Amino acid sequence: MQFLSEELDTYVTNHSEDEPELLQQLTRETYQKILQPRMLSGHYQGRVLSMISKLVNPKNILEIGTYTGYSALCLAEGLQKKGELHTIDSNEELVDFQRKYFDKSEFGNQIHQHLGNALDIIPKFNNSYDLVFIDADKENYSAYFKLIIDRLNPGGIILSDNVLWSGKILNTSFKKDDTATPALIAYNKLLKDDPRVETVLLPIRDGLTISRKR
Repeated sequence: MQFLSEELDTYVTNHSEDEPELLQQLTRETYQKILQPRMLSGHYQGRVLSMISKLVNPKNILEIGTYTGYSALCLAEGLQKKGELHTIDSNEELVDFQRKYFDKSEFGNQIHQHLGNALDIIPKFNNSYDLVFIDADKENYSAYFKLIIDRLNPGGIILSDNVLWSGKILNTSFKKDDTATPALIAYNKLLKDDPRVETVLLPIRDGLTISRKR
């Protein structure tokens, strides 16, 4: 969903930090070879993710939903020198694509891929996290939150993508096969009401929520 006019959107992008060359290459190849390339975070949101990560300067990052690795590379820009990023995705066909770009970056040895269902994988982790990015199946956002909130360090940040869902969250009725919209409505309410976090929802691209653990 486009919240700004195309002209304003272009102005915003042009007056934000330039997109690194490696991410430009990743974007081009994603659009050439991978289904649903619109799932990429993209230039502007990627710079937002990078800036937030640099402000947090996390030791440990958890990403739920890797896709082709664009957002992971953006978030890795803020990692501490000995920090680690663990990213989870269920699409086996994208693992080699992701790794190729991870290894082309300066963060290759800091980014660890995990293949499978995040709900099964996360409980096996022993780490606590300073920064978490949720961008996977929308139906499980609330379940992910409940799994990670006790693993998030005080002052830690949860970033949640697609929380405006092309404006569908304003709907009062849903199609029977639409499970994502009511799940996101419930998730947005959860973030607003849970006393353990303070939350701001930003109208960036398809909606990006920043939640800070008190």
